[in-house]
Formats: sequence, structure tokens, C-alpha cells
Amino acid sequence: MAADNVASNGAGAPAVDEKRRRLLTTGVGVVGALGAATMAIPFVSSMSPSARAKAAGAPVEIDISKLEPGQRVIVEWRGKPVWVVRRTPELLESLEQVSDELRDIESDKSEQPDYAKNVHRSINPEVLVMTGVCTHLGCSPTFRPDVAPADLGPDWKGGFFCPCHGSKFDISGRVYKGAPAPTNLPVPPHAFVSESIILVGEDGGQA
Repeated sequence: MAADNVASNGAGAPAVDEKRRRLLTTGVGVVGALGAATMAIPFVSSMSPSARAKAAGAPVEIDISKLEPGQRVIVEWRGKPVWVVRRTPELLESLEQVSDELRDIESDKSEQPDYAKNVHRSINPEVLVMTGVCTHLGCSPTFRPDVAPADLGPDWKGGFFCPCHGSKFDISGRVYKGAPAPTNLPVPPHAFVSESIILVGEDGGQA
């Protein structure tokens, strides 16, 4: 009969191999600790913002030194288009001419920082910074600085037009009466780092 690989303590009960027990106990402890650490990784990762999330909310710097009057540049901030428009003197003059046709002339019901709650809806009257998302259903309006085009009629002084549902906005993004859009286009927080550098996503003012 083959002998069992168990030592006897002389009292009929198998003797406990203390060295083997310590080895097993240590092994189980290590495996348990590794398991706990592995389980914790997804939770720690989920609590830490991803690089993409940080980038999506980080301020965006825009150089407008080459932006000519009447032109627009588009950047992305937090997944939305942000327009920067350099307005001509003629476009600025049109703001007073269309005021009687607007729904929210003073932008009381619209979204903008306090420093942009004015007729220009901007820090610098010449430079408009605006989120290019229609307040109706989230479409992106087109930039229409042309005056009296055939499709918009002889009273059009320049501004933004949403072809999806026909909402019209003046060159400050203020919505016209009768448009589906309930409020003016939003103005994001922004600051002028210098005369030609704008930081979108950070509250500030004129440098």
C-alpha cells in the first residue's frame, strides 16, 4: 500500500506542515490583493477625466490678426462651432436699423456673459464671438453678410440664416420676430489676450 504524503503527530491525526501553510496563506493573500487592485482600476479610471474630456472643455486660442472685415472664422469648443466675425462699419450700422424687427432686442432672455449684453453682444464692437448653434433645434445657421439677397428679401441687412426652419438673426445674433428660434444665438465666455488673440472658454474682457 502506498504511503500517504502526510506526516503523523503520533496521536492519530495528521501533522500540519507549518511551512506549507504559511506559503499557501501568503499566496492566497497576494492573489486577493491583486484581485482587489484589478477590480479597483475601472473605478479609478472612471473618476479621472479623460484627455479628450479635458481637451473638450479647455479654452481655445484664436488668432484673428489675418481676419478681414466681413469675414468669419470657425473653431470648435466643447463640441460646438464658435464663430468669430470681423464686422464692417456698414454691418455695425445695421444693428440700429433692424431693432424694431427683433424679438429680444436687449438680450434679456438670451445667453451671454454680462460683458456681452449690449447691442453688439461683444467686448469689441468690431469682433463678434458667438456659438453657431440655432436656439430652435440646434442646427448651425449660415453666415449671410450680403445685403438684400434675392432669397432673403430687400430688407435683409446682413446676419445669420438657419435654412433648416427659417430662423433669421441679425449680425449680433439677435433673433427676428416670427422666427422659430425662441432666443438669440448664445455668446460663449471669452477674453481678449491681446488685440489679435482671443481665448474662447475663459471669462475675461479686453486686454
